[in-house]
This record gives sequence, C-alpha cells and structure tokens, in this order.
Amino acid sequence: MAYNEFAYFYDEFNGEADYDALYAHIREKLEAHGIRDGIVADLGCGTGELTLMLTQAGYDMIGIDQSEEMLCVVRDKAEQLGLSGKLLLLRQDLLKLDLYGTIRAAVSTFDTFNHIPDLDTAIANAGFFMEKGGVFLFDMNTPYKHQNVLGDNEFTFEEEDASCIWRNHYDAENRRVEITVDIDYHETAEHFHEQFYEYTYDLDTIRTALEKHGFALESVCDGETFGPLTEESQRYFFCAVKQYTQLEG
Repeated sequence: MAYNEFAYFYDEFNGEADYDALYAHIREKLEAHGIRDGIVADLGCGTGELTLMLTQAGYDMIGIDQSEEMLCVVRDKAEQLGLSGKLLLLRQDLLKLDLYGTIRAAVSTFDTFNHIPDLDTAIANAGFFMEKGGVFLFDMNTPYKHQNVLGDNEFTFEEEDASCIWRNHYDAENRRVEITVDIDYHETAEHFHEQFYEYTYDLDTIRTALEKHGFALESVCDGETFGPLTEESQRYFFCAVKQYTQLEG
C-alpha cells in the first residue's frame, strides 16, 4: 500500500486526527523510559506530521515510508519549518527494513501495521535494529473497527480541490478489509483510483508476535482516548519494550 495520489490530500482528509494528543502520549511514554533524545524511527511516516513534531522536540528522526509521494510531502513540510537536513527520510518497505545502525525507539501510527500482510516479519524487523530497553510505540485498528465501522461502509470527503470516495468491504474469511479510494479533481476533471487492504489482527496475535521477537508488551490502551480499552475501542495503542539486543538474542 503506497497511498500514491492520495498522499497530497492525506492531511486534508485526515483533518480530524488529534496529532497533539498523540504526540503528547508518545512523548510521555518515551520520557518515562528515559528516552529524551537519540535516534527514533517513524515506521510508515506518511506525510510526516508526527515525524516533524518529534524532530522539533530534539529527536534524531528517521522517517520511513514506501510511498515516494508521501516522502515528498514530508520534505516540503520540513523545508517550510526550517528542518531540512535535521531528519533522514528513507523509502523502504517495512518488510525489508534496513537501517544503518541501532535505534532507541520506533513509532508507527494511523494503523500502518494493519496494512502489512506479514505482521510477524514487520515486528521482527522493527526489533532487529532496536537497542535493549528500546521502546516500540504503535497503534493498530481493532477487529471491532474493521467489522463494524469500516465493514461494508462508504465515506465521502469533500474538499476545495477535490472529492474522495472511500469504499470498504470486509472479507471475514481472509480477515481483511478491501479499501478502494477514488479521487476526483474539480479543476482538471482528473480521476485517480487506488486499492489496498487492511488486515485484521487480534490482541493475542499481536502479543505473540511481539514476545517472539524480544518485546515485552508493557501496556495497551485505547488509541484514541489513551484510556482503558473497551469492547468498542476502534484503535489499540501499544507500548512494548525490547528485552535484549539482537546480538544477545
């Protein structure tokens, strides 16, 4: 999943996201584990809102995304903020992650890991480059959201420059949501169509993958309120701590 054409409208269509609350929660978790600086990787950084906030906070950020279009948006934002040269951007598939050294922490938000069909390998890769005591902070959409909120529903977004129709189909047999996005530009009458999947993972599957690859799941909360999980929570937020370096493992 690359979010190609959609990259340029992602922030507009994701306008209800509370980045300030997300950033505050992540900073709190990082600092609680003594991580106030050093190298932090944003896995699936998208348009870089969180990446840039953490850069401004003094972290040495690596923004990683498979979409060159998304990374172009991040570069433009970094230049406008005077942050060019203060972060590293890499175009990589998270299933083939290859960093240049160890990291103190990794973050991954807005259900990036739901887009990955092989969760085990993605978590293994995140852990491979992490120092002992490093923290992995990430969110994922819950099975409840896939089945009851996305389901077979359709959402329409209207903006000044374009309109977007987001269609979902929940495939219970394969535990995934098929998503199609159609974008129409008002001025040029251009039309773009993209299709991708979100895969459904339950808590036990996620916990097992984390523990298999050297993480201890310290906490999981509601990824929107950051309070306790409920039966109708639409997003998990995980805090997992690496128990050993890869060489020790």
